[in-house]
Order: sequence, then C-alpha cells, then structure tokens
Amino acid sequence: MSLLDQEIRESYATLPVREPDVVADELAARRSLRTQIAKLERELADAFVTAYPMGGLEPPGGEHRSDPRLLDLGELERVRDGLAERLRDARATIAERAEAQEAHRVYLEQILLDPAKHRFARVSCRDLGQPGCGVWQVRPRLGLIGMLMGWWQVKLSSGCPLPGGRGRRPRPG
Repeated sequence: MSLLDQEIRESYATLPVREPDVVADELAARRSLRTQIAKLERELADAFVTAYPMGGLEPPGGEHRSDPRLLDLGELERVRDGLAERLRDARATIAERAEAQEAHRVYLEQILLDPAKHRFARVSCRDLGQPGCGVWQVRPRLGLIGMLMGWWQVKLSSGCPLPGGRGRRPRPG
C-alpha cells in the first residue's frame, strides 16, 4: 500500500497547480464597476436636467486630470461612491424644491379663492416652478377706494422689466 500511495503522491506532485484566475476576476470587477458608474452618471445627468429650470444643482461632471491613466479598483469604487452620494444629494434637493413648490401652489389656490383674506400677498412664478418673472399679487380694486370698500383682486404682473428701465432717454445728437 505504501508503494501505491507513494506513486499517487508523485503523480499528483507532477501535475501543475492551478492558481486562481486573478486577472479574470479583476476584469469582471472592473467591468461591473464601470457599468455601475455609467448608470449613476446617467441618473445624475437626468436629475440635473429635471432640476435645471429650478437651478442650484451643480452640473454633472467629475474631477478633471491632465494625465491619462487607468484607475485601479479602489479608485473606481471611490468614483462610484462619490457619484452615488452626489445623486442622493441631488434627489434630496429636487424633493425639497418640489415640496416647496407644491406649498406655494396650494397657497396661490387659497389666495385665488379668497383674496380678501390674503391682502397684499405675493407669490412669484419662480416660487411655483414656472419660468419668467411674473408675480401673483393681491391688490385692491380701484386703489384706496377699493381698499376701503373691501374690493380685492388677484393680478398677475406682466413679467420682467425692460432692460433699460423707465428713465429719460438721452436725445440723439
């Protein structure tokens, strides 16, 4: 038996020992991380486009380096984690702004239903998430007489003022 065991051991000793395929595992990990990073970048770009009319989000983009290089696994993970954090912050900012805009819309509806209760109230179009410089205002109808009589109305201003203002214009020549 010992001779047979010795022959078996010798035959196994001559077989090449297969080492784990580290290179293939690292390539698969890199591919997975790059896929995750691409997905996060798309979602961050979508969040930026969604929030663009509201402003305030920094545009998607990363650190810019002057030298080309290949990121190792640790650096790829840091990039992925940074993108995930930026996406979380962007989504939180968008949610906060959406809640504030909804509150302003509800307030405007209350103003429109009963202007006398909300004298001199103002809600801008920007507060509602709409483009432009318009402002919804509660004003008395017919000035002082309307104020004394309790005649209140809601008016939407025409928007942004002219760029030159309303001063005297210089005469040519």
